[in-house]
Amino acid sequence: MCGIFGYWDRKQEPLPEAVLRGMAQALVHRGPDDEGIHHRPARGVAIGNRRLSIIDIGGGHQPFVSDDGLVAVVQNGEIFNHIELAAELRAQGVRLATQSDTEVILRLYEREGIACLRRLNGMFAIAIHDAREDALFLARDRIGVKPLFVHDDGQRLLFGSEPKALWPALPRKPGMDLEAIHHYLTFNYIPVPWTAYQNVRHVMPGTWHKYSRSGGVQTQRWWSLADQREQDQPFDAWAEEFMALLDDATRIRLRADVPFGAFLSGGVDSSTIVGLMARHVKEPVKTFCIGFEDPRYDESAFALQAAQRFGCQHTSEVAELNMLDRWPQVLHHLDQPHGDASFMPTLRVSELAAQHVKVVLTGDGGDELFAGYDKYARFFARPDALSMAQDDFEHQYFDSISLFSPNAKAALYRPEVRAQLGGMDSFTAAAQPWFAEARHFDRVNQALYLDMQLLLCGNNLVKPDRMGMAVSIEARTPFLDRRMMEFAFRSRGATKLSAQGDQKHWFKRAAAPLIGEALAHRKKQMFTVPIGDWFQGPLHGWLRDTLTTSDVIQPLFEPAVVASLLDRHRDGSGNFTRELRALAALALWHRDALE
Repeated sequence: MCGIFGYWDRKQEPLPEAVLRGMAQALVHRGPDDEGIHHRPARGVAIGNRRLSIIDIGGGHQPFVSDDGLVAVVQNGEIFNHIELAAELRAQGVRLATQSDTEVILRLYEREGIACLRRLNGMFAIAIHDAREDALFLARDRIGVKPLFVHDDGQRLLFGSEPKALWPALPRKPGMDLEAIHHYLTFNYIPVPWTAYQNVRHVMPGTWHKYSRSGGVQTQRWWSLADQREQDQPFDAWAEEFMALLDDATRIRLRADVPFGAFLSGGVDSSTIVGLMARHVKEPVKTFCIGFEDPRYDESAFALQAAQRFGCQHTSEVAELNMLDRWPQVLHHLDQPHGDASFMPTLRVSELAAQHVKVVLTGDGGDELFAGYDKYARFFARPDALSMAQDDFEHQYFDSISLFSPNAKAALYRPEVRAQLGGMDSFTAAAQPWFAEARHFDRVNQALYLDMQLLLCGNNLVKPDRMGMAVSIEARTPFLDRRMMEFAFRSRGATKLSAQGDQKHWFKRAAAPLIGEALAHRKKQMFTVPIGDWFQGPLHGWLRDTLTTSDVIQPLFEPAVVASLLDRHRDGSGNFTRELRALAALALWHRDALE
């Protein structure tokens, strides 16, 4: 795990070394162990890396450069099948000087070009400067586990693992992107490719960009989950394949030259991962969880049950439930607003783990692949969910996951903001293109496909990456192994959500022999804190002051509408926890980032 950064100037105008050092310094939390920059001022290009040393501690310094000096590579992430790829390269006579997975990327690229990406099983954001073609490649892993941001003004491209890495190379920080904020109010996060900043965008998952002197950008999507086709399979065969794939995905994610462990909540996802880890290690698995004194939010007893079942070295902490003092710190690391309150406890459990390990495995991705959220059961309990017209299904599922509806947003905006947005529609811009790719799937899988592309990439993978990197630990996600994702979308929706609304029902049956019936079938519990209660009671005054004095809330939104949300939430006539939480996150982010 690392942070990468750099630039490509089409007029070959160089950036000063001090600017590159500033870009590196902005990512030091992602890579506190090492720094390397490949700079060619005469060509107007640099690629750099801040390294968190995990594989080949002594030999893994980046950038890796070809023997002739013409190709240089940096990456953020890990290639989990690098051992097998290295063996294959050596069998073909390729000399590898290190055990580093980044050197494997370099040697594969020399032989196969950018098509080598398909051979990589991992999480990664990669930059390759190829002087032979006078080009820069940027590439991102299949589902966006690792972030990569770009700013392109037509002459100079800047890139970095976090937006804050771009700021030292710009004359001023970009202003707020109003369209992105419009989508934020729909989703409670900003969907890719937008960011909160004008002209700063994500490199999309499963995509590479090629920058050349002509000024154009060649973009190609090199992997798509939509390429899968559903197949029928009996439960026994399905369960055998599911467990075998997840076992191997877990096994190869234990490759590290530093201590590793796992986040363990006692839910079916994390318990299954820990149970599989225990098969492949000689020492007890180090597991970490935080609990709360309020039983509504405390899962620590289930985590302890799983830890004892697998003989883990378990570390648990009862955390202070009120974590709102951490919110500004969380938003600083996110670089943009997120209304999800679970970032705060995720930061705390990351801090706990960082005292003991540099790598953790997590259960992220299991809910989106196998229908783990209650919202799926609620939506598909509708009698016409499977029979309604396709267009109606897409709009109604979208409406069911939206925070502010189009009408609610229109009422919230001041008239001049409403006019500036000009009828911008979040469904058309952000959701409809993904639905269009997924119409060959059944309805359950269509809903999951949308959440894989929007919710997972835009919010749920941001959480372990930014909160882990804030304290310099790497999070690895076995469920998001390429083989596991493709298997999940070859599986029909009925294997995930039963006709009775049982979520992950085949998954739970398959995992029960490993983790036990009690853990496999316990009710899902969200990892969060009771912000709604606080907004109604002890922190209502703080919330009202935050919103009514904000330099972003007041210019954008009708004061009377914001006041109505506050009043109705306080007196209990409505529950506007999520709406107020989103507005508060926007205000706090703006205060830190742009005021």
